[in-house]
Amino acid sequence: MDRRLSIAPMMDWTDRHCRAFHRTLTSRALLYTEMVTAPAVLHGDRERLLGFDPLEHPVALQLGGSDPDQLAEAARIGESFGYDEINLNVGCPSDRVQSGRFGACLMREPQLVADCMAAIQSVVAVPATVKCRIGVDDQDPATSLFETVDACAAVGVEVFIVHARKAWLKGLSPKENRDVPPLDYALVRRLKRERPHLSVTINGGVASMDEAEAHLDDADGVQLDGVMLGRAAYHEPAILGEADRRLFGATAPDVDAFAALDRYRPYMATRLDEGVHLPAMTRHMLGLMHGRAGARAFRRILTVDSVRPGADLEVVDRAVEAVREAEARTDRRTEAA
Repeated sequence: MDRRLSIAPMMDWTDRHCRAFHRTLTSRALLYTEMVTAPAVLHGDRERLLGFDPLEHPVALQLGGSDPDQLAEAARIGESFGYDEINLNVGCPSDRVQSGRFGACLMREPQLVADCMAAIQSVVAVPATVKCRIGVDDQDPATSLFETVDACAAVGVEVFIVHARKAWLKGLSPKENRDVPPLDYALVRRLKRERPHLSVTINGGVASMDEAEAHLDDADGVQLDGVMLGRAAYHEPAILGEADRRLFGATAPDVDAFAALDRYRPYMATRLDEGVHLPAMTRHMLGLMHGRAGARAFRRILTVDSVRPGADLEVVDRAVEAVREAEARTDRRTEAA
């Protein structure tokens, strides 16, 4: 699996509709689900939690938990649904995650992480991977990161996605944990340099396709295996339209915002027929026209009109037309000047 670009698992954001939308912009990036806890998979509505459209491939299921037996069973179920990878969350800093003894707090228990990964690997044939922080609280990242990676590598894990920040489990909110702790990209590159046989993807603070390309540059003799985009991909999804060409070497033209919506339209139509409400899909598109004339009108129409009873694709058409009209006015003014 080519891991040069992946889209981060983001709670309340990267649901199946978001992933289907992102796939219209890039056919190559690896997509991730929101984190799903192992107990939820075992006892909850599996179709609601795990169902996805085949067009999303390649797509990975991210699990949360710390009980090896539960995680193994959840991973087995996930593989049966058709996911291309099973990933363990060792990075989420929320209070709910801490109370359940999983997520970022597992950075304190590298052997438990390894036990969980060994259990997962014992029941699935698809890659079993780890997404972690570089440490938590007062840990020395140079020690905690390597201990976690080495413990997992010892049981056969080969793929690691590293959010290049510590997580402060006390004193910072989950939102602050995405921005406040300083980034240490150099440590992630050191991990790849000293463990060249492992696949290492860097995550955290990557805001553009230019930055993604820079991370994949081997100017310092280190060739990272991939870059994971998070909030930038969600808030400015149009940048993903350049990914296949710039990061994967595709020769097809970039996918622009209008083309992406044309591609997304059949998916939306099918889901509407199934009873899915329009805003469940359009909420992931609000940043698509970022920086373009008419972007504000686009967001307003999708936000306000999509929630009206009976809202259908006519709302999306009007939002698109608002952008086209605004851009035409801008072009006329430019020509007149």
